[in-house]
Amino acid sequence: MIEAFTASYRKIIEGIGEDPNRDGLLKTPERAAKAMAFLTRGYQQNLDEVLNGAVFPSDNDQMVIVKDIELYSLCEHHLLPFIGKAHVAYLPQGKVIGLSKIARIVDMYARRLQIQEQLTTQIANAIHEATGAEGVGVVIEAAHLCMMMRGVEKQNSETVTSMMTGTFRENYRTRTEFLKLIGK
Repeated sequence: MIEAFTASYRKIIEGIGEDPNRDGLLKTPERAAKAMAFLTRGYQQNLDEVLNGAVFPSDNDQMVIVKDIELYSLCEHHLLPFIGKAHVAYLPQGKVIGLSKIARIVDMYARRLQIQEQLTTQIANAIHEATGAEGVGVVIEAAHLCMMMRGVEKQNSETVTSMMTGTFRENYRTRTEFLKLIGK
């Protein structure tokens, strides 16, 4: 994979009119290839591997929230980064997952070519699949370089998406509690 990426980046550098053999660019195609492989490593992961057995029986039925999970992804339309944070909550129903696994689930899906709307849904669905939760709430806030560096060039714009399932969607009080606890 790295070899193919390297050849492609070399062609891109040539295509913009640069010389990939000049000193500053000699190793750039390979560095860019390794960076792209790292930035899209979510394709090499699946939910079972990420959970790694960290699903535990529990009598807890109160809201579990992990907030301010930083995320880095690539816009599938322009291959430019979007950077932000995710807030994830669920209402356990007989089992919980390790807290770090919530952040790992966010990373697994963020490290794929994405749109923020789909990323939000994928995280919520994965948390529900892993826990069988009574409800899941996910809010993502992100800045998109495709809006900042090109196109409309709006430096202070932020995109907020949410996905609410089960009790978070059906019960106004549960949804309000979640949003209040994450400062929204």
